[in-house]
Amino acid sequence: MRQWLGLPDTFFGLIHDTASIASLHAILAAREWASPEARRTGERRSLILYTSEHAHSSIDKGAVAVGIGSENVRHVPADSEFRMRPDALAALIEEDVAAGKKPFCVVATLGTTSSTSADPLVAIADLAERHSLWLHVDAAYAGPAAILEEYGHILDGAQRADSIVINPHKWLFTPMDLSAFYTRHPDVMRRSVSLEETPAYLAAAQQERALNYSDYSLALGRRFRALKLWFVLRYFGREGIAQVLRGHLRMAQDLAGKIRRDPDFELSAPVPFSLVCFRYRGSNGENRALLDRVNATGRTYLSSTVLNGNFVLRLAIGNIATTQDDIGDTWELIRSSVPRSTGSRA
Repeated sequence: MRQWLGLPDTFFGLIHDTASIASLHAILAAREWASPEARRTGERRSLILYTSEHAHSSIDKGAVAVGIGSENVRHVPADSEFRMRPDALAALIEEDVAAGKKPFCVVATLGTTSSTSADPLVAIADLAERHSLWLHVDAAYAGPAAILEEYGHILDGAQRADSIVINPHKWLFTPMDLSAFYTRHPDVMRRSVSLEETPAYLAAAQQERALNYSDYSLALGRRFRALKLWFVLRYFGREGIAQVLRGHLRMAQDLAGKIRRDPDFELSAPVPFSLVCFRYRGSNGENRALLDRVNATGRTYLSSTVLNGNFVLRLAIGNIATTQDDIGDTWELIRSSVPRSTGSRA
């Protein structure tokens, strides 16, 4: 996985169940990096974490669980394409430093949940290095696209990150739950979850002759999650996986084109990967009703979000069995589900 994604060999990898837990461990390591005394005394400094206003809620939950506190999480404004603005990040960091606070971590997202936008990793990495911040990249959804040669650029800057998470159970055909976590600082990760004195019943397990992954995470016991990913990689191979991913990307672009050409609908966000965000040109209530009618048929299932105050429909393409005919049929179902009384052509 690391080689296919073009990450440096110096990245240490381990498997968690979900990106939420992986990101929590990244925040723990960031705290250890910035405030090692917190392991003994608890957090007494005003450590500040930065992430996009469109970042996943697990980042806020991780900060709360680690003891950073929700008031010390800064949600950085995004641009018109829902990407974190580096200029806004820089301004917030400067404000916090001037106020005597301690910026310690920034979380960039590659494939936000609502719209799959991609934060500008290179610019964010520059700021992280300038201010000695731990940079964690949440690439849980979109990271696998970097397997494709033509999409390798999406991880530009991630090589400079201190940690990164990618979820094969999102877009690499792997059953729940499997989250691949990488860090450039396994020593910091190990310190962040270690005890000053190892209990006698664990001493034998911590001998250096074997790598014990429980030394790098809160969990002591671990399921054999790696096996199901191994089967996927072995069965499909890199080219087989690339073929499926390219198909998903192509279907998404085809659907986006149909939406652009239909006067009754509009795209609500760019389509960089395989998620299409769109809405009927009507009220939020009409779009909610449309979503309910489509899902009630049992033929397909769409989800929703809110972007710029608008209720938006989300069509995610990620299942290995999805075909172009499925997308075409779904689009016709959506169009036919708009009541004629609203003025639709359907």
